Amino acid sequence: MSPLSRKLTVEFIGTFFLMFTVGMASATAGSLAPLAIGTTLMVMAFAGGHISGGHFNPAVSTAVMLRGKLASGDWSAYIAAQAVAAILAGLLVSGLGYGPATDLAVAGAGKMLIVEFLFTFALCYVVLNVATAKDTENNSFYGLAIGFTVAAGAFAVGSVSGGAFNPAVALGASVLGMFAWSNIWIYLLAGFAGGVAAAAAFRLTQPAEEPVPSRRGERDLGLRAA
Repeated sequence: MSPLSRKLTVEFIGTFFLMFTVGMASATAGSLAPLAIGTTLMVMAFAGGHISGGHFNPAVSTAVMLRGKLASGDWSAYIAAQAVAAILAGLLVSGLGYGPATDLAVAGAGKMLIVEFLFTFALCYVVLNVATAKDTENNSFYGLAIGFTVAAGAFAVGSVSGGAFNPAVALGASVLGMFAWSNIWIYLLAGFAGGVAAAAAFRLTQPAEEPVPSRRGERDLGLRAA
């Protein structure tokens, strides 16, 4: 298996279990769903971070690419793997009979854009600092920090926007019926904008962290592999 194929397989597995947990926990875990979702992201980041970087999120992949730790030519492959995994996970949850009867009640588009942007920014900003910065190399807390950023966001604003903070999860949740398709543009716009803004903030606050563009197949592709 080629280095890129290994990375894409890990991204598929991690994103699949993240979306599967989103769908199942939302149906069965009640108010504890954000904790289950954040924990799943945490363990998948620990499991796959050393291989693919453990993005499991197109917004994170965008931030990592702009930071200079993901080859631009591999960015689209990462996003494709994440999107397919999320769609299949959403279909599985629906096939098991745990799809919602109606989509989640959310706030207006303006409020959704704001909260989705803010917590996607927070997630990507945390990822870049705990998993790609030289000052935090070889730390043992990066997965915990990443997972609990999502959990905190879901607890704080899940009732406002559904708490996706991830364009792939938004796609899978729309396939499942959790999110209304009419709102997909909000999740995509806020998600990718949050990733871009996080990369800009990282570059601003970490001027010594010069981007080192990756070439296909090298070990510096991703986060913990950097």
